[in-house]
Amino acid sequence: MNAILKPGPSPAPMHPPLHRPMGVADLDAVLAIENVCYGFPWTRGNFIDSLAAGYRCELRLGDDGRILGYAVAMPGFEEMHLLNITVSPECQGLGHAHALLERLIDDCRAQSLHSLWLEVRPSNERARALYARRGFQEVGLRRAYYPAPAGRREDAIVMSLLIPGGPPHGLD
Repeated sequence: MNAILKPGPSPAPMHPPLHRPMGVADLDAVLAIENVCYGFPWTRGNFIDSLAAGYRCELRLGDDGRILGYAVAMPGFEEMHLLNITVSPECQGLGHAHALLERLIDDCRAQSLHSLWLEVRPSNERARALYARRGFQEVGLRRAYYPAPAGRREDAIVMSLLIPGGPPHGLD
């Protein structure tokens, strides 16, 4: 017996995730993600300070407008410093962090910035792998940088990416 497939409704078209600047009105949703992702999350004050300082704060949104992830970066002289990049747990592993990172790199290029810097916990192997795949190099270590359980501190690996077309690190 052969089955005859009847045409059914077409699935709704999938649109690529949208990006927009983060605002104070987004902080409840952002903090919900932040608090579930980290043992030592950023506070509302950290995000408000970043917004007030004019840092690059961007959201990645799903078709339904739900926040999938976000990135916060601080511009500096000829460089950008990634402070926070986070994706909601149910959306991890789907390329959202990579997309946020690529948009940040594109923004650096558009602003003629020469490098992108970040710190990452040695224990955050998933993030370290993402950064290494993108070409970031480990360039240093900040001792006792991050809070850790039982009042301890965890080191931070400093990583840097030269933005294509920019001069090497340092002053010429």
